[in-house]
Amino acid sequence: MIKEVKRALISVSNKDGLAFLAKGLKKLGIEVISTGGTARALRAEGLAVKEAESVTGFPEILGGRVKTLHPKIHAGILARRELEEHQKQLDEHGIEPIDLVVVNLYPFQETIAKEGVTLEEAIENIDIGGPAMLRAAAKNYAHVAVVVNPEHYASVIAELEEKGGLSEETRFQLAVEAFIHTARYDGAISNYLSGLGEQESTFPASLTYSYKKVQDLRYGENPQQKAAFYQEYGADLATVGKAKQLQGKPLSFNNLNDLNAAWEAVQEFNKPTVVALKHTNPCGVASAPTISEAYERAYEADPVSIFGGIIAANGEIDAQTAQKLTDIFLEVIVAPAFSKQALSILGSKKNLRLLTIPLNKTEQEKRYDLKKVSGGLLIQELDTAPVEEGEWKTVTEREPSEEEMLDLTFALKVVKHVKSNATVLAKGEQTIGIGAGQMNRVGAARIAIEQAGEKNRGGVLASDAFFPFKDTVELAAKAGITAIIQPGGSLRDKESIEACNKHGIAMIFTGRRYFKH
Repeated sequence: MIKEVKRALISVSNKDGLAFLAKGLKKLGIEVISTGGTARALRAEGLAVKEAESVTGFPEILGGRVKTLHPKIHAGILARRELEEHQKQLDEHGIEPIDLVVVNLYPFQETIAKEGVTLEEAIENIDIGGPAMLRAAAKNYAHVAVVVNPEHYASVIAELEEKGGLSEETRFQLAVEAFIHTARYDGAISNYLSGLGEQESTFPASLTYSYKKVQDLRYGENPQQKAAFYQEYGADLATVGKAKQLQGKPLSFNNLNDLNAAWEAVQEFNKPTVVALKHTNPCGVASAPTISEAYERAYEADPVSIFGGIIAANGEIDAQTAQKLTDIFLEVIVAPAFSKQALSILGSKKNLRLLTIPLNKTEQEKRYDLKKVSGGLLIQELDTAPVEEGEWKTVTEREPSEEEMLDLTFALKVVKHVKSNATVLAKGEQTIGIGAGQMNRVGAARIAIEQAGEKNRGGVLASDAFFPFKDTVELAAKAGITAIIQPGGSLRDKESIEACNKHGIAMIFTGRRYFKH
């Protein structure tokens, strides 16, 4: 059913498109009621508006804290037009119905994102009257339309012009969006306040996250599973959630999952580095003076597994690299940028997905890793500390050489992003063998050593967790590994150290574990 709009109340913090909306309503003969800064902004555009206080008969007080919290506003919004009793009460109290409510809220999230914001500033940016009006209008969507997003102004005006009112479908969808808006707003406030003051835990007692759907996906991990992709509200630009797709087919569930793993891994490195990834595990990683050389070496690290995989680079993809990338089948390539020539070359593969994400060089506060379990949520801090940081110590008679040290650091950066139990072998800042996701540590080492073959000689080994037995050392020694890096902390560390000394292997304990499940 189409509902005519005769009176509109506008009170917005975000004034984008405000003049367009108000002029459109005025042109249609719709009376506009407004408050404070919104009214001043409209008058500056030469538009006459009725102040809310002329409707309520009561001035704005308490520095603007009380403007619209009045029966003549809320009864005008909440009245059910089909009920005689409601209409009778409106008449008795001289209240006119309000048919359209356009409100967006004080910028609380923007305020708390500012450096050095005080609690007082945050509190003053908690909107009270706005959410009350939004919820009232959304509850009464059968008679009232509510708009929280300036992007809808044009479509609302167009529908009013075309139909002389707004349809029930439009009002319902706008109401749903209003409730999502207020829920997200309240969630931001509760999260912020819960995180203040002294707490027994690093984490708040209650947590609310909000996401918006970006797209429905063809299916999930398997064709029988339905899936969708949601973006976190306020997501940082340097995240998969804000990735910009330049070409190719829509991303699948598995593409997005792999993309996130690849991008997290490549950000560990400052040198030009390329990560080739398959099923959330790196299969080939290399650093080099240029991205082109890094890609060539990452490909050489495992030319079999890279087929149908994802490539992540921490520098611009140039024409030389792009030409090499066209030689094999890939699902996704992600980098901070692509040169014009590279885009032209890669454009020949229409289905190949190309994405850009800015490199994130700034430390983000309270970045969490969330894992859904049945009936609950696991939450932990993201392990964003650089791998080089920490109290590393050589525990063997032989110190690692400068070259070995470079490779040990490289291998540890990679093993941090390999599923546990994990072992990474490297030489010349290139992976030569990766053992991932095994039920025992020596099993992971065997896989990595078998993959590396003759390349093992003079290579180094990184483990994501301590060696429970000396068997991994013995296996590494037999293969020709010359240096090992691991957290240490096993009851049998002494046996592993003695085995290293026996074979002339240098070993470093980092004191930091890198489990990834």
